[in-house]
Amino acid sequence: MPRFNLPAFRSALVVALLSGGSLLASGAVAQDLTTALSNAYMLNPDLNAARANTRGVDETVPTAKSAGRPKVTATTDFGRTWFDTRQPGKLANTNGGLYPSGAGVTVNQTLYNGGRTENGIRQAESNVAGARETLRNTEQNTLLDGVTAYMNVVRDTAIFNLRQNNVTVLNEQVRQTQDRFNVGEVTRTDVAQAQAALAGAKSDVALAQSNLRASIATFKQRIGVEPKKLSPVQPLSPKRLPKSQGDAVQRGLQDHPAIAAALHGVDSQLLQVRVVEGELYPTVSLSASATRRFDTTIRNDTRLTGTVVGQVSIPLYDGGSAFSRTRGAKETLGEKRLQVDSARDRVVQAVIASWALLEATGFQIEGAAAQVSSAEIALNGVKEEARVGQRTTLDVLNAQQALLNARVSQVSAQRDRVVASYSVLASIGQLSARTLGLRVATYDPKVHYEQVKDSWLGLRTPSGE
Repeated sequence: MPRFNLPAFRSALVVALLSGGSLLASGAVAQDLTTALSNAYMLNPDLNAARANTRGVDETVPTAKSAGRPKVTATTDFGRTWFDTRQPGKLANTNGGLYPSGAGVTVNQTLYNGGRTENGIRQAESNVAGARETLRNTEQNTLLDGVTAYMNVVRDTAIFNLRQNNVTVLNEQVRQTQDRFNVGEVTRTDVAQAQAALAGAKSDVALAQSNLRASIATFKQRIGVEPKKLSPVQPLSPKRLPKSQGDAVQRGLQDHPAIAAALHGVDSQLLQVRVVEGELYPTVSLSASATRRFDTTIRNDTRLTGTVVGQVSIPLYDGGSAFSRTRGAKETLGEKRLQVDSARDRVVQAVIASWALLEATGFQIEGAAAQVSSAEIALNGVKEEARVGQRTTLDVLNAQQALLNARVSQVSAQRDRVVASYSVLASIGQLSARTLGLRVATYDPKVHYEQVKDSWLGLRTPSGE
């Protein structure tokens, strides 16, 4: 049996782990994770849609404030009047026409409406705060999806290269076995076993290529650009992560945006209860108007009328609508409070799961490294024994497959370790462009809010649309 070149095989495997696959642009400048996440932060449509939604929620504040502002209405009219007057006993008739017209302005101002305006404004502000937390959570999910997509391409590229390298090794194995069969050193069974292993390896390459193409498509969807030659990634430093699972749980309960958004939802619904209850209170309003009319009774006459009216409206009974909607709002308030408990439970579950995966991947990497080392030694020994006739071709093929499987497991464990470290950061609510130091201009939702919160008029958005 010819000697197996273990150092060359090991070198090829290491290159496969660190280099870009044949499906990626070989001559392109390497992309690192920071660049990929920066692209996702700027280009991901889901994240940009969430930002637009937050800007839309900002506009509910001036909408709520408009209920306490005066309503001004201008009216004008113009017409034509004909008349023909006949009086008994007189031969002369009076006839002619007028052009009655007028213009007026009416101003209505609500002075008191049971606190509905004030509570509506506070509710809108609470909704804005909740939308910001939802946006922060969307940002976290987008960045974590970006990390996952990046590492999936790195993993699947390495596995694809490992599979391709295995086909190259097995092609040589088949050739050598065929040569030995031709000189009578092995049987046709040995040749068939080598050929079967080669056929299986080619099938594995096709599957690995399919998985890599799917990962590249997901990368393009989540990052917004095509992957080029991706650089290796290390897990987050332990200094950037909580010291223990208990610490992680505590930080998640304090900082996670999903919990904060749920709490703002409770505040908003509590204010909604007060808004509906306000319909049962009196409404005090003031109305002022000024009207000028022309040609009302005779040609060229004018009349100026001004009125100021104060009105108090006291609801007595509306068929039970306000009472029913108040009870419904209170039930919804109970639902919102339960949703806070559910959000806390989900955060705790996510923290425990990601922390457990982080710990497990540490052991997996150690085990995979030991497995690879042992498999290399075993393959080298089997090759030497097969050379002197103490091992069969099948033993060599099995040893090569064991080493390949160990390498694949090592690649997968390294990918899982990186994703788990970022998952821990996301589970405690700290995965953001700012904490990762991305090279982008961070989006600040407060800027748009300050631009529109006190707007009185205008159809164009601050972006000019």
